[in-house]
Amino acid sequence: MPATGFALCPHTRGASRLACGMAPLSSVESRDGTVISFEVLGQGPPMVLVHGSAADRSRWTPVVAALAERFTVHVVDRRGRGLSIAERGPYDLRREGEDIAAVAESAGPDVYVVGHSYGALCSLEAALVTDAIDRMFLYEPPAPVGGRAIVPPETIERVRAAAASGDPVAILETFFREVIHVSTMDIQAMKGTPIWSARLAAAPTIVRELDGVENFAISDRLEKITIPVRLLLGTEGPAYFRPAAEAIAARLPHADLIPLHGQDHLGIDGDPEQFVEAVLAFAGR
Repeated sequence: MPATGFALCPHTRGASRLACGMAPLSSVESRDGTVISFEVLGQGPPMVLVHGSAADRSRWTPVVAALAERFTVHVVDRRGRGLSIAERGPYDLRREGEDIAAVAESAGPDVYVVGHSYGALCSLEAALVTDAIDRMFLYEPPAPVGGRAIVPPETIERVRAAAASGDPVAILETFFREVIHVSTMDIQAMKGTPIWSARLAAAPTIVRELDGVENFAISDRLEKITIPVRLLLGTEGPAYFRPAAEAIAARLPHADLIPLHGQDHLGIDGDPEQFVEAVLAFAGR
């Protein structure tokens, strides 16, 4: 059974009072003993939101209030950040899948999982180990295709060097600029938002997640995921997301791929209305 309590939600300007007040806080114990915490908002069928790299649960600020109008939304802090910092080692992407499976099992049955970026990979791993998930909506899962690394080795080395020197700003700037191709102007604008502090706190997890991406295998094991899956692909993002999304969709028995028009990897921020509309359409709501 999940432990429950209350915590002040870190959601920032633009969110409704539903997403900003005293949001119920719950936690579950994952298979390796790591405690995974999450906020619970709204009413309706269960939904689990799984954020990507360089983030915590506040990543969903632009869309959580709208989703909570239709669903009981479980907004997860993945291990190593936010409310889920007391993790067991060693790190492995499969452990993250077990984390999300544990949350889904506490929220379910018939859970709708929405995963962004690395969180989409965690969601795929979760679907391999639990029957609690009814469908998944995955926004640009990153993965190597055809043996080609998606992040240049020199970029990974720069991120490692910044991490070794304890410089979270350099980690984030390198990650945003060289991995997901965010402009310098947009990075500077991001620094002016309250969520930047959450991204700084999560920066030390970026190195291990870059390794997790490169080691993720798009293979026939994904054929075991027989639930409906929809993949979302921004029309303006880095080119490497398309072959990854297409390769993953090809392995899943019931998957399709749709565009997020005019947006890149950060379309949750750039066009939250279009994103929410796509999520709700896949649920038939």
